[in-house]
Amino acid sequence: MTITEESGRVHRYADLRRLMGLMTGDEKHGPAATSTLDVLWVLYDRVLRVRPERREDPERDRFLLSKGHGPMAYYAVLAAKGFLPVEWLPRFGAYDSPLGHHPDRMLVPGAEIGSGSLGHGLPIAVGTALGLRAQGLHGPRVWTLIGDAELDEGSNHEAIAYAGPTGLENLHTVVVDNSSAGHARPGGIAARFEAAGWSAATVDGRDHEALYAAFTAPHPGRPHVVVARVEPKNS
Repeated sequence: MTITEESGRVHRYADLRRLMGLMTGDEKHGPAATSTLDVLWVLYDRVLRVRPERREDPERDRFLLSKGHGPMAYYAVLAAKGFLPVEWLPRFGAYDSPLGHHPDRMLVPGAEIGSGSLGHGLPIAVGTALGLRAQGLHGPRVWTLIGDAELDEGSNHEAIAYAGPTGLENLHTVVVDNSSAGHARPGGIAARFEAAGWSAATVDGRDHEALYAAFTAPHPGRPHVVVARVEPKNS
């Protein structure tokens, strides 16, 4: 089957490694990409209320990828779900390719933000959640995916401290923990969020049913964080 013939088919989780294999040239960030694969799949396959044909719908869920370095898994999932053509994948990182080493929201269909510089996704997600509330849009949920090393950035701690007392119930954060943070978290990552009034869960980041249960757990009146633990970056 050629790449062109593949574009119209339905892709499943088992196809993702092969789709990622179409992209080369960013081996440095391979662990960053593979660490997010299962989280991204469960979100786009079972949780997020957003579709390629309605990606501008005001009532859609917003997904903000803060962990934008090593975006191969993100591009593979977007291709599998029909947001972008599979034939774009082999040109990842090429001159004039829309698929850069950091996602560009102006070029990548379905991307809500341009990302890659650490510490931006969660603060933007807080602002997005506040903006939806101000517009009277209570249905859309805001999701952001960050890496554990991003918690070395002060901007994230300001966002965490603000979102809890503000009661941003429509805000959801997934922290992919591959043990790459430079500073320890006494009590664990979840404890940092809980101290600021968040609902929190810590699960195996490769267990799809555990991820789904954590993603859909009720958290009335509070923002919610799911810490998804995966194998260490340098294992």
